[in-house]
Amino acid sequence: QVQLVESGGGLVQPGGSLRLSCAASGTIFKPYATDWYRQAPGKQRELVATITRGGSTIYADSVKGRFTISRDNAKNTVYLQMNSLKLEDTAVYYCKLNNLGATYWGQGTQVTVSS
Repeated sequence: QVQLVESGGGLVQPGGSLRLSCAASGTIFKPYATDWYRQAPGKQRELVATITRGGSTIYADSVKGRFTISRDNAKNTVYLQMNSLKLEDTAVYYCKLNNLGATYWGQGTQVTVSS
């Protein structure tokens, strides 16, 4: 069983930055891939960024050049550094981990970009 806990969300002005964290605990087969998703009110959940088992990174076009996903293997933590935030980045952000054939989601962390 794997538990994921996100943190780092909050209220930020347009152009600002936030760093989200996704801490994993439990029985985890390393290395593991992790995704960050987000869901805005009234919209479907969308994939924002992925870090693969090998450490490659993939981004949605909407965040490319502004967001950076990274992983600290020693801490079992994946980060999402978000810069140049826009109003449309407002959403609940979730991390997702696939491990040994099972999929795990965190509880989500709210990011609100507002002036």
